[in-house]
Amino acid sequence: MTQTPSTPSSLSKIIQATIQIPDERDLYNKTSQITHPEQRLLPGQNLDISDSSKAILLSPGERRQIWASIENGSESAEYHVEIAGDVCKWCINLDENRRITQTIGAHNTSRININFQIPIDFFENPDVINKKNQNLQLNYEGEIFVYVQGRSEPIRYQHFYIFVRPKNSYLNLLPEIYQRSDFINRLISIFEQSFEPSVQTFDSLWAYLDPLTAPSSFLPFLAKWVAWELNDRWDEKQQRRLIRNAVELYRWRGSKRGLRLYLHVFTGLPLDEDLPEGQKHINIEESFQTGLVLGKASFSKNPKLGGGKPFHFKVTLRPDETNQINEALTQEDIKEVIEIAKPAFCTYDLIISQPI
Repeated sequence: MTQTPSTPSSLSKIIQATIQIPDERDLYNKTSQITHPEQRLLPGQNLDISDSSKAILLSPGERRQIWASIENGSESAEYHVEIAGDVCKWCINLDENRRITQTIGAHNTSRININFQIPIDFFENPDVINKKNQNLQLNYEGEIFVYVQGRSEPIRYQHFYIFVRPKNSYLNLLPEIYQRSDFINRLISIFEQSFEPSVQTFDSLWAYLDPLTAPSSFLPFLAKWVAWELNDRWDEKQQRRLIRNAVELYRWRGSKRGLRLYLHVFTGLPLDEDLPEGQKHINIEESFQTGLVLGKASFSKNPKLGGGKPFHFKVTLRPDETNQINEALTQEDIKEVIEIAKPAFCTYDLIISQPI
């Protein structure tokens, strides 16, 4: 790396520039000297700018910031903050020359921010692996230079590291002395990445047991719990609603209420329990005629042989809108539902009225 440059004494009297690593979470109110790349900077630790080297702990998806504070005691001038080293690949606001340029007015103070961010898929992306030795680089080294217009020598210099590490909540459960060890950090992260998916599954186990929120691959298992037979002709949304209401449908199977509930779950039409039968979206009219009777017959003014249909009912579906019933549903699908829910000896007629 480049040797630390000196700052001319005459220039330092009129220009004050500092480079700082922020205390983002304010967990500790102390300074720490980082002189070796294997030493770990705790999140929230503040670094004294007189240290020979600084370090940033960065996890995938996080954004961290370093800044240069410049106090211009002379006339208006243009300042450049330049980054060198392999940390540049993670800096997200540099120009093509690896610089950030800003003009600062006379006797003004300004802050130039340098933002670093690691991709969220860092540990899963094969492109970040070193092609020469097939290793995943975790430690990056860099330098920051602050230049003022018209001078080739930097007015401020800082050497620093970026350590890329996975987020590790288990490390917070250890004593502080062990939290400082980079080896323990990486060792504990192995256990966390192995156990945490199972722990998170237990935290949301209720969602796996609800047919409305369970993964699609879990639906056959839930269907077997309630002895429900899945039908490939019905979409997933219908299957979820039917599995969730399976026990209630079993309880009322063979009744008028059970048939209406089944059609409600299957088609999405409302139950309208507070409306008269003739005004319901799912209207079921029963026929109480006796049909042909031998041994007990009477003739009216206009007699006919036979009579009406016994054990017969009529189902009328009245959607308010054209798309209120899923367009993928056919009359055959609805008839299949009626055949499942009705008593075996009953006959029926199905009418689907067109919305006005």
